Amino acid sequence: MSELIMTNLIERQRDWSLETFGPGRATDRICAHIREELIEITSTPDDLDEWVDVMLLAMDGAWRSVHTPGEIIRALHRKQSVNSSRQWPEPTSDQPCHHAV
Repeated sequence: MSELIMTNLIERQRDWSLETFGPGRATDRICAHIREELIEITSTPDDLDEWVDVMLLAMDGAWRSVHTPGEIIRALHRKQSVNSSRQWPEPTSDQPCHHAV
């Protein structure tokens, strides 16, 4: 997905969220909503819409914490590169895998 398309997506989500929910950080509200969505994902892990709900909420939290669409996109690329360069253990269960220091 091109950076322009991602920027447009984040801006469209931001504009809709501002109009629908108003301004402000809303960190507690967004985190509570993400926790609810994670419970739904646990119940229906193949439901792509539930996964996307978490992504949209995460973007909402990112721009509400005063980051621009460009910063969010660069952070996504940066974090993916960081994670790709880390050493990860072989998963042995359905528990989280944590990178080696």
